[in-house]
Amino acid sequence: MIRIIIADDHPIVRVGQKVVIEASGKCKVVGEADGPDQLLELVGRIPCDVIVTDFAMPGNQQADGYGLLGLLNRQYPDVPVILVTMFANIATLRAAFSHGARGIIAKSASARELPQALTAVVQGREFVSECLRVQLDQACLAQPTQAPKLSGKEQEVVRMLASGMTVSQIAARVNRSISTISKQKSTAMHRLCISTDVDLFTYARDAGMVP
Repeated sequence: MIRIIIADDHPIVRVGQKVVIEASGKCKVVGEADGPDQLLELVGRIPCDVIVTDFAMPGNQQADGYGLLGLLNRQYPDVPVILVTMFANIATLRAAFSHGARGIIAKSASARELPQALTAVVQGREFVSECLRVQLDQACLAQPTQAPKLSGKEQEVVRMLASGMTVSQIAARVNRSISTISKQKSTAMHRLCISTDVDLFTYARDAGMVP
């Protein structure tokens, strides 16, 4: 019997996940958490084979998102984590894999794909929702596990843009031309497979570049 711990701050989501997980008779939900704090407490107390967790959950002491994934990966490297998320940003998906996620499922497809994801990660394979895989393929990315890499100057520009500065203000601050800053912004967005300023800010926030 495969032992699963699930985490989501919405009880109705956990109810649905438990029904889907236990339908085959091969898996058993041994713990339910409503946030990162309770999840870490459960995992430390109850042996499990797979963790199924939401990406964004409110927590008092423990961070959610990348911070939670990284912590789980460091403390329980042998327990695969499946992320169930509404986020569909390419950079966010790639970064989630680089922080230790073994599977990523879109919430819109979780009921159909969760059993497939569980089978995959237990067998040592990665899993990505079909709709998210299409986005990755369309973005012409090689492997979703390869985290996007920015140069130091590109990171600096992204951080200042996300803090609210304009390209002109950044150019004046770092004593570079406006065209140079614009090119560094465009290059960074291309590397991250991001097309809008909103997505760029979201990436910067999730990556810890801005508070």
